[in-house]
Amino acid sequence: MKLSSSMAYGSSKEMMFGFAKKPVETKDGLTIGGGYVIPEIVPHPRPGSEKTLKTLLREFERANYDAMERCVMVGHPLLVVENEHVFQMTNNPEWGREIAAQTARQLVEFKEKYGLIAAYRSTIADIRKPDMVNMRDSDPTAKVLESFNECAKTADIISIESMGGKEISDYAIIRNDITGLLFSQAVLGGRDMEWLWSQIVEIAKIHGCIAGGDTNCAQANTAMFMAGGFISKDIPHTLAALSRAISVSSTLVAYECGATGPGKDCAYENPIIKAITGVPISTEGKTSACAHPDLCGNVMAAVCDLWSNEAVEYHNMFGGSSAAVFTEMLGYDTAAMNSAITLGYQKEFQACLVNSDRYRGPHGFMLCPDNAWLIGKAVVDNNESLYARARAAANKCGELMLGDPLLRMTTFEKESLLSYMKDMEALPDKEEDFIDMCLNRYGKVKGFRPASYGL
Repeated sequence: MKLSSSMAYGSSKEMMFGFAKKPVETKDGLTIGGGYVIPEIVPHPRPGSEKTLKTLLREFERANYDAMERCVMVGHPLLVVENEHVFQMTNNPEWGREIAAQTARQLVEFKEKYGLIAAYRSTIADIRKPDMVNMRDSDPTAKVLESFNECAKTADIISIESMGGKEISDYAIIRNDITGLLFSQAVLGGRDMEWLWSQIVEIAKIHGCIAGGDTNCAQANTAMFMAGGFISKDIPHTLAALSRAISVSSTLVAYECGATGPGKDCAYENPIIKAITGVPISTEGKTSACAHPDLCGNVMAAVCDLWSNEAVEYHNMFGGSSAAVFTEMLGYDTAAMNSAITLGYQKEFQACLVNSDRYRGPHGFMLCPDNAWLIGKAVVDNNESLYARARAAANKCGELMLGDPLLRMTTFEKESLLSYMKDMEALPDKEEDFIDMCLNRYGKVKGFRPASYGL
């Protein structure tokens, strides 16, 4: 794996929703990143439906059908359906295979009957629990790889939300420990992704499907959720923003191993990933409020290629099933973006999306295209190691937050940020020295197995 050394875009002004420097095309001819934005619906099965393969097949059949039917009903011509695996679908790889095959048949049916052009993303569950098993050599690891192999036979796109480093990040987050986050997200997470994604890319090549991308959901999103509302002090919002910047180093590894995008929706770091790589990305914002609070509701659409709802439990609403309702909402959002492109108002539309969230909080601020590009530039300019580029990204993120007087922070938030910056300044410059220090500091954390990461 060669670490990225240049930016795909010369500046953030070149970045726009619906356009990627490296668009991808599915087997049915759906181009992602080719000049328009596509809705990506993610329905989730209700608790209890996973008891048997039969009941889970029926649940996904209904949810996916409802989404595609609503597209036909209201006139949305394009759709990506993502089914994120529940535990049982990866723990029993044949379950995931059967659901993927069923969904592929549904896509063919809707194309032949109604002309709907759709694609299917199968996201394998990372059932490896880093505090319980060796991440590289265990029965759950074998099932994850087998699930990829089975689902890649019929899915258009395969993805995962990998868990590498989470045992240390959980320990670090509750202690407001920026050193632990650098170690867990960049050093451990990055090494796990390299080991995992080199195999996923080969599986995708064998079966002729697209190796999508990964996320730092297990770590950076945990930090974001723990920061919570503006009155929460579980952890500072500034720490969550730094964690997001750090996450770029590990998420980027999937693409450095050969993944082509579209990136996974809950990788809020995706605008930075796109700035570096040029791959198409899926993002989520206001329409993911069904899954979690979101402080980046509009800005996340600024450079998206797929626009997602994150996840919604399948159930009935006044307007129909949740899968149908959220598909319709996502479709109208993307129709507005695509109309802006057609009318030549995309820059103005993007400016509205960005400025509506720019100063709502640190997370939205750092993910605005101009700041995302600058953080990405810090990554590629410091590509000596996974650690070096993560530390540079976090430092640039901190500098941007401190340097804009319009980003208002409480005294608590600002003092916390200054403390994290000071801590990072005192860290070793060389990755090997940093790893030695961290192995001594975190070696006795419950469940941490250095062998899981080749250390």
